[in-house]
Amino acid sequence: MGKLRLLLIAGLAIASLTSCNRMMTPPATQVLKDADAKMASGDLLEAITLYESALDNSARSADIHYKLAVLYDEKMSDPLNALHHCKRYLTIAPSGARANEVKSLMKRDELALVTTLSGDSVVSRGEAARLKNENLELRKELENRNAQIRAATLTKDKRATTGTQAEKDASPAAGKKIGGRSYVVQPGDTLASISRKFYKSSSGWKKIRDEDGNRFDDPGKLKPGQTVTIP
Repeated sequence: MGKLRLLLIAGLAIASLTSCNRMMTPPATQVLKDADAKMASGDLLEAITLYESALDNSARSADIHYKLAVLYDEKMSDPLNALHHCKRYLTIAPSGARANEVKSLMKRDELALVTTLSGDSVVSRGEAARLKNENLELRKELENRNAQIRAATLTKDKRATTGTQAEKDASPAAGKKIGGRSYVVQPGDTLASISRKFYKSSSGWKKIRDEDGNRFDDPGKLKPGQTVTIP
């Protein structure tokens, strides 16, 4: 009976000490200890809940984000959430003790995410990285080709415009036939003199006058630069 009483007292003392110890531990610290214990025991969802409940955007939260990133990456195979917590870590502690480790973890999770999004579980991370790089190269090549096509089109349009202007500049000058049966009046010209140029005789002036709708009935109306139609 005495031994039983002693054991009961000892048990109560131990329970009291444990309770006091938890009461003396800051709540946030205790939550992290509980979260670590849950993760160690394999209760990952409860560990995540406890870790996330301890986040408060303080400097201490950087380590919690790191633990969550590792948990999602290694235990849950969830690169998307792992990346989120990696970015949160680097936002809070860009030069933190684990910054380089977090950056390496991010690269690995980015490749894993590409593999997941590809929908082909056979594709390895290395293959996904190669495909990603090839895609970037193809995009650059396409952009360069489009730029060359645009430049060639602009050059062609410019040449066409220049050629049209050259044709205009090369058209018959004043005093020469234009359009096969037209003539541009020069200073001193009369219908008779124009007739002599085309018919070797001045007698054709009436035909020229009639062809032009009697525009030149009055000799004073015939002026340099005008176009006369030759019948």
